[in-house]
Amino acid sequence: MDVIAVIPARGGSVGLPGKNIRPLLGVPLVARTVQTALQAKSINEVFVTSNDEDVLRISAEAGATVIRRPEELSNNTASSESALLHALEWIQAQGRVLPDYIVMLQCTSAFTRPEDIDLVLESIVGKGAKAALSVVEDHGFIWQEGEDGFAEGITHDHSKPRQRRQDMKLRYRENGAIYAMRVPSFLEKKERFCGPTVMVPVNGPTVEIDSQEDWEVVEAFLRALNRFEEPAAQTHKIKAVITDFDGVHTDDRVTVDQYGRESVTCSRRDGLGLELLRKRNVKLMVLSKEANPVVLARAEKLKMPVMNQIDDKLPVLDAWRQEQGLEWTEIVYIGNDVNDIDCMRICGLSFAPADAHPAALDVADRVLNADGGKGAVREMCDYLIAAGFVE
Repeated sequence: MDVIAVIPARGGSVGLPGKNIRPLLGVPLVARTVQTALQAKSINEVFVTSNDEDVLRISAEAGATVIRRPEELSNNTASSESALLHALEWIQAQGRVLPDYIVMLQCTSAFTRPEDIDLVLESIVGKGAKAALSVVEDHGFIWQEGEDGFAEGITHDHSKPRQRRQDMKLRYRENGAIYAMRVPSFLEKKERFCGPTVMVPVNGPTVEIDSQEDWEVVEAFLRALNRFEEPAAQTHKIKAVITDFDGVHTDDRVTVDQYGRESVTCSRRDGLGLELLRKRNVKLMVLSKEANPVVLARAEKLKMPVMNQIDDKLPVLDAWRQEQGLEWTEIVYIGNDVNDIDCMRICGLSFAPADAHPAALDVADRVLNADGGKGAVREMCDYLIAAGFVE
C-alpha cells in the first residue's frame, strides 16, 4: 500500500502572517509537521505544496519533497482540495504512479503525533472507507438564533429537560489535523469526504493556530509537555548565540564603592562553555542595555563582540543578523527580563535563567536550572552541544 502525506502551507496568512515558517520551540511550524509525518510508519513520502520560497526551502531541509503551487491556488479563497489535486497532478507529471491513499496534514495543528496519523490510516483501510478524519469528543451544546430572534438548540432540544453527559450519544468534532482519502475516490469527487467516511478519535489538546493568542496557548502547552524532555530535532543547526548581560552573565546585582565604581559577579564556568561553542564556529555576541564599562570588560575577557546601551534590541539584532547572513532559526537568545522578550520570541531557540523575570520565563523555550551569574550560560552551552544543535 502506497501512502503519501501532503502538507498545504501557503506563504500568506491573514490571522498570523508568516506562521508556517515561524519557529515554534525552535522548529518552524511547517518543519514540525514534516518531521511528524516522516516519523509515521504508514507514510512512504511527505510532500509540501506552497507558493512561498521560504516555506519550500525549510520543508526541503526538513526532508519533504516540495511542490511549487501556482499563485491562483494560493490565495485566501483557494481550497485545500485544490492544493491536493494539484499535488497529485504534479506527481503524475513526474511519470510516477499515483499512491493508493493521500493524507492531508495541517501545519496549524501542532499537537499531531505520528501514531495519530498511523491510526487514521489503519481505520480507513480496516473499515474499507473512502475517507477518514481525526476528531475529538465534544459534549458541548451548540446554539443558534432562531427565526423569532430567540436561542434554539442545534445539537440538543432546548425545549426538553437538559440531558446528562452520561446519557448522551457520543459526539465528535473535527480537530482540523488529519484527513485521509482513497486517491481514486478523491479524484472522482474532488472533495475530502469522497465517500463513506470514518471518524478517528485522537487525544491531546485541540488548539489550531490562527492568531497570536493561539500561538501563545500552543507554546505554553508544548513548554509544559516538553520541559523535561529533549526537543524535537532541529532542522537548522545553531550558528549564533546572543546573550543579555545583567541577570544572565551576572546575578543581577551590582556592588558600588565609595567612589561610585561598580563591579559585578560572574561565573568562570560560563566562559569555558562559550569557548566550547566558539570552537564549533558558533558566533557569539553580547546585546545589553547596560552602559557601564564592566560589560565591555567582561565581553573582552570572553572574546565576545558587544553592543551595549541598546534600549530597543530587536531592530539592532535584526540588522546584525542580516549582515551575518543568518536566519532567525539559526540564532539562540538567552535573556532574563522584559526588554529581551521580542528577541526571545523571534529567535529559533530561547533560554532564560531560573531566576529570570516571570515574563521572560513565560516566553523561553527552555528555562534553565541555574540562576543568572551562577552557571546559567554554561548550562545552556552544554545543552546545545549535548542535544545536537551544534556540531
